[in-house]
Amino acid sequence: MHAYRNWFLASRPWSFTMTAISVSVGGALAAIDGDFSWSYFLVTIFGAVVLHAATNLINDYYDVKNGVDTQEAATAQYRPHPLVEGKLNSRQVAMAVFLLYGIAFGIGIFLVLVRGWELLIICLVGVLASILYTAPPVKYKYLALGEISVFLMWGPLMVLGAYFVQRQAFSMKAFWISIPFGILVALVILANNIRDISHDQSKGISTLAIVLGQRKGLTLYFILILSAYLGIVLMSILGPLYLWSLIVLLSVPLALKLFRLMQKQIPIDADARTAQLDTAFGILLVLSLVLEGIC
Repeated sequence: MHAYRNWFLASRPWSFTMTAISVSVGGALAAIDGDFSWSYFLVTIFGAVVLHAATNLINDYYDVKNGVDTQEAATAQYRPHPLVEGKLNSRQVAMAVFLLYGIAFGIGIFLVLVRGWELLIICLVGVLASILYTAPPVKYKYLALGEISVFLMWGPLMVLGAYFVQRQAFSMKAFWISIPFGILVALVILANNIRDISHDQSKGISTLAIVLGQRKGLTLYFILILSAYLGIVLMSILGPLYLWSLIVLLSVPLALKLFRLMQKQIPIDADARTAQLDTAFGILLVLSLVLEGIC
């Protein structure tokens, strides 16, 4: 039972809500535009979550191997980290990563065959971004590119991919609507990196927070949250979103609470608190699209 628990925690399942929301946004938009297949939707969300789990494991694997994640790191202080704690060894994790990528690859090939070759581009970009995040020779997370990658993956790439699976076409509407949520997911990484500036500098890596410094990093953090909400308001009034989507503003009190907290002192779980805002924002966005589809 302990072994299953260690694998469960190592995969960071609490982060899968972001993947589920991105796929659901794409699926809901496709349903508004035409026919919707629950079977394709469930296959898509399962494949995306498997790839997300593989990404989390390979990220932690190389962070531990490169000496970035240690017992002293804030990440290991507020959440379980079975690799740092020695409850899983590197060989076990490497085997699990290969297995998860194999499953994700199989699902991706299936969807490409039944829905269209264009998905192959999205699948390849997603897999490469997943692997090279912390793996050599690129390790672009350590080159201040983590936030940009996460924005693209959980924003346009995943939403457009989920839409394409349903409609066998891409949509500029889906592209624009993907941007606010993609921004908020990227801010989970920014919040993490702002908190870890001193630790990351001591490890000789570079992040956007290190490049900007804490004050400018926080300013960017606040501006991007405001831009996500402003984007929803403008698109709800002017299109391509709908007036229903203004219910996303119900999450504003949570954003204001986070603003005050981050201004006062960067909490040890700054990334988790940002993810809570993402979840509230994203669920309300999906709900608004469902309401538009059924009303």
